[in-house]
Amino acid sequence: MAGKALEGGRKKSVDRTGYFFVAPFVIVFFIFNVYPVVRTFYLSFTDYKGFGDAMFTGGTNYLRVLQDKFFWKALGNTARIWSVNIVLQLGLALALTIAFSDIKYKIRGLAVFRALYYLPNLIAATSVAFLFKTLLDWRYGTLNQLLVGAGITADPINWLGSTATAPYVLSVIGAWMWFGNYFIMLMAGVQGISRDYFEAAAIDGAGRMKTFTKITLPLLKPILLYVGITSLIGGLQMFDLPFLICGGTAGNPGGSTQTVVMYLYKFGFETNQVGFASAVAYVLFIIILLFSVLQFQMMYGKKKEGNKR
Repeated sequence: MAGKALEGGRKKSVDRTGYFFVAPFVIVFFIFNVYPVVRTFYLSFTDYKGFGDAMFTGGTNYLRVLQDKFFWKALGNTARIWSVNIVLQLGLALALTIAFSDIKYKIRGLAVFRALYYLPNLIAATSVAFLFKTLLDWRYGTLNQLLVGAGITADPINWLGSTATAPYVLSVIGAWMWFGNYFIMLMAGVQGISRDYFEAAAIDGAGRMKTFTKITLPLLKPILLYVGITSLIGGLQMFDLPFLICGGTAGNPGGSTQTVVMYLYKFGFETNQVGFASAVAYVLFIIILLFSVLQFQMMYGKKKEGNKR
């Protein structure tokens, strides 16, 4: 009996020791992750200005967000920039995956190519913004000098000062920065697929595209879903590149590059309408959640319905 009591005491001591080691992470997590989320949700129902007392206003801030045409314009800008961005990123990543995964053409130095493609992802957004502002400058930019010097265009193109080009320039820059990340993910997924499938397809005379669409692409669904959702989250939270390249939260030219997060930043940090900015943050969270669920349903919903039948 004494031995059992001693053994039970040791178990309790081990359990408490474990809690002691986990406690720092739990405390930090609640302070820097959970508390800000809860606090922001509370402030979204107040008129808090960043200082002083906060007066409860109910759903006034949310109603204001939904009725503000500039919010919907910012959301439309964000969706336009992200849509072109994801098409370029995913398209280039898939094209490279097809080329590098074809067993008929073994390309040497895959690790070197992966490192080169991933390199733009390691460059700070500030450096990228400075680089492309220099390259795309209206009067002295390298790109315009090359185009005019080669006779392709008669006059310099105002890449960053025109509503017709500025949003799409941001899309291209974002795609250049992030396509290598997606390429590595897709290649990792391809390398996890049994080579027997590809060898059997090659023996049967299947071409590169047919092998990709019938074997590779269906087996990459989980990774494509992950890539789509993470791209959606990152795209709707876009801030640094438009802010640094196009200058400030106004989203010049003509507000065509103002994203939702720039809109949020303007009210939260420039005009000190923290309560309203908190409501914008939660509206954006709901939009991201809805579109993420929609992506999941589009990819797996039909399969589940088929299994039920």
